[in-house]
Amino acid sequence: MKQQSPVKKVLNTLRPYRVLLGFAVLFALVSVSLTLYIPVLVGQAIDHIIGKGNVEFADVARILLYIAVAVAGVTVCQWLMNYFVNLVSFRTVRDLRRAVFRKFNSVPLSYIDTHAHGDLISRVINDVDAVGDGLTQLILQLFSGVVTIVGTLIFMLMIDWRIGLAVFVLTPLSLFVAGFIGKLSAKRFREQQLLQGEISSFVEEYVGSQRVVKAFSYENQSFEDFDKFNTELYTVGFKAQYAGALANPTTRLVNAIVYAAVGIIGALTVLSGGLTVGGLSCFLTYANQYTKPFNEVTGVLTQLQTGIAAAARVFEVLEAPDETPEASGNSPAHRGEVRFDDVSFSYTPDKPLIQHFSLNVKSGTHVAIVGPTGCGKTTLINLLMRFYDVNGGSISVDGTDIRDLRRDDLRARFGMVLQDSWLFHGTIRENLRYGNENATDEEIVAAAKAAYAHSFIRRMPKGYDAVISEGGGNLSQGQKQLLCIARAMLSNPEILILDEATSSIDTLTEIRVQKAFAKMMKGRTSFVVAHRLSTIKESDVILVMRDGNIIEQGNHEELLAKKGFYHTLYHSQFGGSK
Repeated sequence: MKQQSPVKKVLNTLRPYRVLLGFAVLFALVSVSLTLYIPVLVGQAIDHIIGKGNVEFADVARILLYIAVAVAGVTVCQWLMNYFVNLVSFRTVRDLRRAVFRKFNSVPLSYIDTHAHGDLISRVINDVDAVGDGLTQLILQLFSGVVTIVGTLIFMLMIDWRIGLAVFVLTPLSLFVAGFIGKLSAKRFREQQLLQGEISSFVEEYVGSQRVVKAFSYENQSFEDFDKFNTELYTVGFKAQYAGALANPTTRLVNAIVYAAVGIIGALTVLSGGLTVGGLSCFLTYANQYTKPFNEVTGVLTQLQTGIAAAARVFEVLEAPDETPEASGNSPAHRGEVRFDDVSFSYTPDKPLIQHFSLNVKSGTHVAIVGPTGCGKTTLINLLMRFYDVNGGSISVDGTDIRDLRRDDLRARFGMVLQDSWLFHGTIRENLRYGNENATDEEIVAAAKAAYAHSFIRRMPKGYDAVISEGGGNLSQGQKQLLCIARAMLSNPEILILDEATSSIDTLTEIRVQKAFAKMMKGRTSFVVAHRLSTIKESDVILVMRDGNIIEQGNHEELLAKKGFYHTLYHSQFGGSK
């Protein structure tokens, strides 16, 4: 099936606004019709000025009144046409931005992980804006331009078909010139939009990592890196704008030559008596109006090319494959039993990670997962939550394959506290209620107390109504993690996942939080990913992973007695012998 062009895809998004477009077309027809009628009136007025002392003032005054009414009508209709065109354009931009943002929630997590976040942000903001600007110009030129070209051609053929035919044949030469230049510049505009996405990603990364940049005195190097991107964007942007700007003066030159030729031919026709002076004036005005749409299109060619390149990037996101379809099933059991059955998974086909992994976790079991960095600990959590789907084997919860469960139903069973504390811009109360939107204020305070977050929240100027800045920038890392722990406690999950949940908390608070976790995990299945082995000694089962496989399994005492890899890991942290 032939792939549609970005322009056709954008035009397809206009279908819900056909009525508004109809009004725009109507006012464009009226505006152009009145505009075409004005030269006729002017020509008539000229013909009523027969010579010195023979001016028919009454007729000229009457015609001037008609011209004034026509000009007023053109002004009103053009305003209304622009109003409806902008209405359609802005609503389409709104719809596109909604669609792209909604798409972020439906694509697999792998799509987000493999695309620079700044580039995705640029697509939903900068590229959609560029589409809107290009769409406005395209609709305006399309509506008024087509009507103007058809109308003026009809009038010219009615006045003198020979001159009209000459204009019709010669004027499209400017289109060939504009099309040739457009093809040359299209590649530059695509490169320009791509570089804008890359520079947005670069800036977003460095703004979010300013503490690291300053800690390593990387300011000068980061500026040099930015300057390389910026210089490349300047070079490509300059070439794109320069190439696009060539179209307008070139087509104006071609049209000026056509206009001069019409003037000469028309003057000779007047001298031969085949045309009146007023008719020549009218004809020259039409010849100018006929070429005007071609000039206007080439005048905004740069904007149109930018919009087309931006549209291609926007639809690249919208056409990305969604997650596998939602299942309609639901597991009636809520025991918290988890089973990994011969699971295999890799992020990329050429780098296998987890191979033939099997594990049966009974309800209420506390499972700890340890191992060196990159062995697959967090990947197991990603698979369990269906952030990624397994390549082989299956994972089941309470006897039901998780692929047969709705993702929302599956994830509602889990409470997660990750090493990367995620908080959004809003009050502490709003952030905590993210774990349970129906939680009462009393339940929020109880969860905060259980997570040992209540004391520092109370010391803040507005307590639970204190506003957290973007990413929790006005809180310490430990405070952010305590809030995330409180949020997980508030969700009251069936299965608890702790991925380095206390990595940023001081030792004293960690002991307290571990006690709170112990209460919370009582009777619940839990998975704890930890590097600090002191935090998982009381676990029912400790899984020791290496290169995506479980190489040892047992409780703390059993694994130490085996004197295997866990024994080595444990004593590398604490030294001595048990």
